[in-house]
Amino acid sequence: MTVLILTCREDVTADLVVAELREQGVPLVRFDPADLPDQAALSTEFERGDFTGYLSTEGRLVSIHGLRSIWVRRPGEPAARAAKPSEWLTAECGQALYGMLYSTAARWMNHPGAAEPARRKPFQVRIAQRSGFAVPPTLVTTYPRAAHEFAARFGDIVVKSASGPPAVDPPIALPTTRIGPDTDFSHVAAGATLLQRYIPKRADIRLICVGSESFAARKIAASGQVDGRFGDHGHPWEAVEVPARIAAAVHAYMSVTGLAYGAFDFAEDTEGVWWFLECNQGGQFGFVELETGQPIAASIASWLAVPRTGYGS
Repeated sequence: MTVLILTCREDVTADLVVAELREQGVPLVRFDPADLPDQAALSTEFERGDFTGYLSTEGRLVSIHGLRSIWVRRPGEPAARAAKPSEWLTAECGQALYGMLYSTAARWMNHPGAAEPARRKPFQVRIAQRSGFAVPPTLVTTYPRAAHEFAARFGDIVVKSASGPPAVDPPIALPTTRIGPDTDFSHVAAGATLLQRYIPKRADIRLICVGSESFAARKIAASGQVDGRFGDHGHPWEAVEVPARIAAAVHAYMSVTGLAYGAFDFAEDTEGVWWFLECNQGGQFGFVELETGQPIAASIASWLAVPRTGYGS
């Protein structure tokens, strides 16, 4: 049976898992939905209480009934590379492709139905609270007065994007920024704003959860550092043990959200507490594996290679 990898052509991180699957002798097809319909084709038929489906790309033909698992890595928008792209064509091809794939008995990492709500930062915060993580006080608001009162209550806060940087060309960065209670919050009324109490940290933690396995890495933070994604302070990522309390919270979080893969970010404070910042359901793991030697790609490949046992297994 075949593993279907949905990702863009330039996804180098996916190459690590592809190599592991080939090492294990597991058949796979790598497919970018952006290639529909000009450079790839699909067909599915529903009749007499059953259905058949096929997907072809780069000279390969795969039966949808022959899929053991589907890894949604970083797929392009359906029909994005069509000769005459349009919102309508993207919608039509997306309906056809994902409607066909949702009909299979394949295992998903991650199922779009679970991944979509898991992207929402306010939802992440609430599930993290319920799961037992330490979570900084957080406010999402369009009320300037609420923002001002939050800042006055906690004094030292940060502002961050809820959805990430906008899709513009050239791309722009939106780092998490530290602000104080004397900030002018009048512009909060122009758009939803996410504020959190600032956590003075001594290290950044990235934890990758693959099914029931977790791999954590720690990087010492520079004094006063706010956003570890920006600026290189010369400290490497190093493998670190996952505390039992964090492991239990991760398990609870994954169970509630229905995710099979999650990249968790924490701020470790001066007392060693891991504060939950976010969980990216499609976050990068390649840099952690390359710097720490932890076998994350092999873990993902092994999860994808497990034979399915029935519908929805």
